[in-house]
Amino acid sequence: MHNPTAKAGALVAGLLLLAACGTNKTEVGAAGQGNGCDTSKGSLIIGLIAPLSGGQSSIGLGIRNAAALAVDQANEKCTVKGYRLVLQPEDDTATPQIGIQAASKLAATDGLVCVLGTYNSSVAQSVQPVLAAKNIVQISPGNTNPSLTTGPDPANPKRQFNNYFRTVTTDAYQGPYAADHLVKKLGKKSIAIIDDGKTYGVGLTTEFIKQATKLGAKIVAKERVSEKDTDFNGVLAKVKAAKPDAIYVGSEYPVAAPLSKQAGEAGLKAPVMGGDGIFDDKYIALGGRPGDLATSVGAPTDSQPSAKAFVDAYNAKKYADGYGGFGAFSYDAANAIITSLANTLGPNGTWSESQRGALRDQVQSYKGSGATGEVAFDQYGDSTNKVLTVYEVDNGKWAVKESGTYTGS
Repeated sequence: MHNPTAKAGALVAGLLLLAACGTNKTEVGAAGQGNGCDTSKGSLIIGLIAPLSGGQSSIGLGIRNAAALAVDQANEKCTVKGYRLVLQPEDDTATPQIGIQAASKLAATDGLVCVLGTYNSSVAQSVQPVLAAKNIVQISPGNTNPSLTTGPDPANPKRQFNNYFRTVTTDAYQGPYAADHLVKKLGKKSIAIIDDGKTYGVGLTTEFIKQATKLGAKIVAKERVSEKDTDFNGVLAKVKAAKPDAIYVGSEYPVAAPLSKQAGEAGLKAPVMGGDGIFDDKYIALGGRPGDLATSVGAPTDSQPSAKAFVDAYNAKKYADGYGGFGAFSYDAANAIITSLANTLGPNGTWSESQRGALRDQVQSYKGSGATGEVAFDQYGDSTNKVLTVYEVDNGKWAVKESGTYTGS
């Protein structure tokens, strides 16, 4: 979201950091112990899986902090009667195998209610079966690959896991929305495509290409890089020979930013455009050029009336990391699960694993007003909110170019 970096500062004093004995596990608890809430039934765990270290950590830390804020607020309000909620974040380092380990660890944790995450669609593919096997509700604040909910065949959508939900819209909308802007609004007709071979990047560029070619654009080059690459000159030489007037990249900012920088150094004036994976201040810091573009899910957080309370509360906590492009979606995901849990238990209920199905049903029927607007889920577990925004690098910042709901064209 626009201006994702909040003021730096110390982590909120009310945030309890409990190091688990003999492991690197960090449980992020919350305020509410001293305010008269009845917590006699103990603690319930909300798990979180996100990239908390490595190249994509600026996004993952915003996801974690926003979820911690929601847990803090719920504990302060005694939302779940008789219990104290504890957030247990696990670092997946944006790696599917590490994600499996994190999901398995959480699934074996006593008192686990649900899991928030993941951010990366490739990690989600690995995590989904682990959590589904235990009927553990999963709500993602960042996965955008369509197949995670509706399966591999867009013409025959079929829900893959009835315990999986997400608060963001998908690349089935984001890719075409980007193509509309690049081709119809900016008149770019010769486009080079570069992806990183991962689930997110391939899925996003596939949807973009469908719409761009439908609008009359020509794909003049199609190249693949690795997410571990740092030198893109070989690929860029091929792209330059194709003389594109725009480059569409399916990857995240650790790849796309240096690629854009090296494109400029190679004399390529064509702007780089990508999806929500590049919409972060780090993209600009790592070399993204003025005129580069990104789509992201939702409307700009800091200009949304619905997000004002979230932004104010987040900034008041003085977290060391900003809420980023996905903090508001994490906050809404956490509140969806907390409200659903409170409704499942009622004023006197006691949590047990046998209630996971009832909790899943509560999430399915959840409707609420969140930081990102109205929050609800369709029959596939997808967000009913299809708002998207195009941003441009301008004067060292992401500036809003247009925002709206993609309806097809």
